[in-house]
Amino acid sequence: QVQLIESGGGLVQTGGSLRLSCAASGLAFSTYTMAWFRQAPGKEREFVSYITWSDGRTNYADSLKGRFTISGDSAKKTLFLQMNALRPEDTAIYYCAATPWTYGELRSRTQYIYWGQGTRVTVSS
Repeated sequence: QVQLIESGGGLVQTGGSLRLSCAASGLAFSTYTMAWFRQAPGKEREFVSYITWSDGRTNYADSLKGRFTISGDSAKKTLFLQMNALRPEDTAIYYCAATPWTYGELRSRTQYIYWGQGTRVTVSS
């Protein structure tokens, strides 16, 4: 049974930083593409970033480049998202996701099979 469990969310002031973690189990972590999505109140879930372990390829939503960094530890089956210079518009529930696809641009939520329950991030102004 695949499980993705996010942690690290919380309340932070504008300009602050948070590091999210996603602990994975039940899947061959190093053969999957792992991603972060987020969903703000009243909005659709949107792509944040993904990483493909097979070639180390990363991809980010254009608006987040330079502030967010995706990484992970394949041996520990843990995915991270370092978020810096946070803004109130970053307030959302952040979800970890996994897909066995490793080619193409994997920026659509429909391409991901497994999802975590999410961790809430609130950025105060």
